[in-house]
Amino acid sequence: MSRRIKHELTYDAPLAEVAAMLVDAAFREEVCERQHVLRQSVTVNPAGSGTEVVIDQVQAAEGIPSFAKKFVGDEINIVQKELWTDSERADVNVSIPGKPGDMRGTIRLEERDGRTTETVALEIKVGIPLIGGKIEGLVGDLLLKALRKENEVGRDYLSR
Repeated sequence: MSRRIKHELTYDAPLAEVAAMLVDAAFREEVCERQHVLRQSVTVNPAGSGTEVVIDQVQAAEGIPSFAKKFVGDEINIVQKELWTDSERADVNVSIPGKPGDMRGTIRLEERDGRTTETVALEIKVGIPLIGGKIEGLVGDLLLKALRKENEVGRDYLSR
């Protein structure tokens, strides 16, 4: 079983500015800080004709249901890898090292009338019998919360 998430983030900025922001390590660090992660490491490197962005972060497992806390512990290490093949598209893989499951999908940017929409589409899979679906739902909710925060930080970033 799996769960699909599709979320749109909008920015009052041209696609080129949004694309540059998404491969800026300082922006990704700021997003982590505003999400109150415990520790993070952000790397941005050329990858072929594109760019690879890796965000390795550790979040506190506070506020998550007990069934999930037993699974992840007191902290959750999340590794997000994005491979931007050009300024409009990236493949995404999000994993929790040592835990069964991941999120895979795409990010697409589209500009219309000077406004850019970032569409994040991911499939969440957790391979644990009986509670996998519950954890997928929880991960989906946490992902949407994180994307809303990223959108907020992005709008602030682009307004400077």
